[in-house]
Amino acid sequence: MKEAKKQQGKPEKEVYVPELNLGIVGHVDHGKTTLTQMLTGKFTDEHSEELKRGISIRLGYADMDIRKCPKCKEPLCYTTLKKCINDAQDTVHQRMISIVDLPGHETLMATVLSGASLLDGAILVIAANEECPQPQTTEHLSVLNIAGIKNIIIVQNKVDLVDEKQALENYNKIKEFVKGSIAEDAPIIPVSAQHRANIDVLLSAILDIMVAPKRDEKCDPKMYVARSFDVNKPSTEPKNLVGGIIGGTLVEGRLKVNDEIELRPGIKVDGKWRSVTTKVMSIAQGSHLLKEGTPGGLLAVGTLLDPYISKSDSIAGNVVGHVGKLPEVRHELKLEVHLIERVVGLSKDEQVKRVQENDVLMMNVGTAKTVGVCNSAGNVASFKLKIPVCADAGDKVALSKQIQGRWRLIGYGIIK
Repeated sequence: MKEAKKQQGKPEKEVYVPELNLGIVGHVDHGKTTLTQMLTGKFTDEHSEELKRGISIRLGYADMDIRKCPKCKEPLCYTTLKKCINDAQDTVHQRMISIVDLPGHETLMATVLSGASLLDGAILVIAANEECPQPQTTEHLSVLNIAGIKNIIIVQNKVDLVDEKQALENYNKIKEFVKGSIAEDAPIIPVSAQHRANIDVLLSAILDIMVAPKRDEKCDPKMYVARSFDVNKPSTEPKNLVGGIIGGTLVEGRLKVNDEIELRPGIKVDGKWRSVTTKVMSIAQGSHLLKEGTPGGLLAVGTLLDPYISKSDSIAGNVVGHVGKLPEVRHELKLEVHLIERVVGLSKDEQVKRVQENDVLMMNVGTAKTVGVCNSAGNVASFKLKIPVCADAGDKVALSKQIQGRWRLIGYGIIK
């Protein structure tokens, strides 16, 4: 397979590295993808099924370059454009942030739970022209609570579709909805993403609120894989094939071009899970090629993997790092279980029941999704996994259970 020279191109000058990952979350059709497009210039629903159905299905990614006009007053000075729309002045770069657009449809909560593991902050989008809360608004807020994501901004979107009285009523319902939650003190910013109204105020709030967490860049690298691709076009000659691409984020350490890396738990071969080793051929953030990747922001890592292995997100959920330096692969999990009081996302109130032996739960740890069968119940419970996970003791695991025909979030566990 060709060690594509294009993948190893020289890094570009003035590359702005994203400081953190900011998630766009909320109920389906509340305008998350439109808001993402206004902030980044990219429409993240690229998959054919997403375009056909008009909803986000997979995690969408794009980088946001927050810029400032040197002449305009605050907050009018903040923009994502290189030229100010008020006086055509060149704008000045302030911060680069990676945006993660998470799907809002109720059947895609597993994708949301996986995506939450990548986030350092979140924008919770709530439409002004609908009742608050909607089912997935409640679920997504529960995910933020469990993930412990404290940097939150609430966007009251679609204010162009309501009058002032309706907007104020919706605002008060939002305040009541988030009371007592992790988002209780989050600012609520009225926005019309479709018309770019109040985007400058939102950008100002992002600069003030979204603080990059402290990360250890000196330890061994650990990267959560959220997407994987085969970028070769049909009928490509074997000599011109490019290795598989893995996408995700570094949670610690640094990853460099030419590093030998390992993927755990790897792939299933002859009924057994085996880790995979390969070489880093390129590292990209957005359209920029880098010599090394650092924590904060999303990376696309070119490798020598057989592209058949990486196509269609088939190795998403793996953890990447230096060979022999990753956490252990676990086929069973022993968890300290913490359940929420009520099932979220239901039209009728229902109490979460204690986990019993033989209960089947969906589990999300990092970007990995698996199913576990309880073989020992209690405050500390043990589960046999259908798909193994690579995880450390102390890692948090989101727990979901089949209720009324779909997986619903019921709590979390801490790996013992």
